[in-house]
Amino acid sequence: MSQFRVTRTLPEDATGAALRADVLAGLTSTPKWLAPKWFYDARGSELFEEITALPEYYPTRAEREILADRAGSIAAATGARTLVELGSGSSEKTRILLDALTGLRAYVPVDVSESALTQAGEAIVAERPGLQVHALIADFTGGLTLPETPGPRLVAFLGGTIGNLLPDERAAFLAAVRALLSPGDALLLGTDLVKDEELLVRAYDDAAGVTAQFNKNVLSVINRELEADFAPAAFEHVALWNPEREWIEMRLRSRAAQTVKVQALDLAVDFADGEELRTEVSAKFRREGVRAELAAAGLELAHWWTDGERRFALSLSVAG
Repeated sequence: MSQFRVTRTLPEDATGAALRADVLAGLTSTPKWLAPKWFYDARGSELFEEITALPEYYPTRAEREILADRAGSIAAATGARTLVELGSGSSEKTRILLDALTGLRAYVPVDVSESALTQAGEAIVAERPGLQVHALIADFTGGLTLPETPGPRLVAFLGGTIGNLLPDERAAFLAAVRALLSPGDALLLGTDLVKDEELLVRAYDDAAGVTAQFNKNVLSVINRELEADFAPAAFEHVALWNPEREWIEMRLRSRAAQTVKVQALDLAVDFADGEELRTEVSAKFRREGVRAELAAAGLELAHWWTDGERRFALSLSVAG
């Protein structure tokens, strides 16, 4: 009989406290920044789902193509009895893995959103009698303790989300994942690849303007949660390629000199005309770079798969 449990490892007020700390740090820094995780309130999540269907936004389709082609190979290589998914969200692509992992006994989705975990978990339980689903309300970038489940375990971090972490953050994250792995366990990692600049920029600055709405939505989140008075129309969406760091930067550019007040932080923030606020970094990768970052964390690259156009990669690594 199916089982579904949800365990909260974050304190009830952890999200609000983290938002306050991030916004205070980011808006008082030079240059200013905001953390990309705050895009994803209900409206932000809806907008991102729209983005994944846009013709310019290839990563979701490319990763799904690899999963469809290679799920059997992933299952054969890992023999996983537990699948742990970090930042699981709606768990849509995960279903391809769940179908392929015929020996699976437990699924552990990890996300900060209780509503997303509950909705996805209940759907998966209904679809897959006998599978234990133990959802964790947790921040996977912090300390993570997994429930007792049968091994070997496959930890999946999909969507290219690792690219949103800065290099030091990636190193810390991969080291933390390595600490979760026992002999026989593996990490399945999705990484967007370095490619033509025009193709990359279009993926983050679509013709329909959906990504611009998504980018500005973070201002609406701060307005609602921290009693701020950002005027989203007073900012322009910017996406650019940084060739030295090999990442896309999304920014919001102030259209005029202005002062924004954040009442919950007792903060007034001055913006110069044309001043930019960085909202996201999305790093792109090369195979040898991924291999080196994994090795530095004590992980050995065992398999590397790309889509037909070599736009995106899934790598499978094991404890070195």
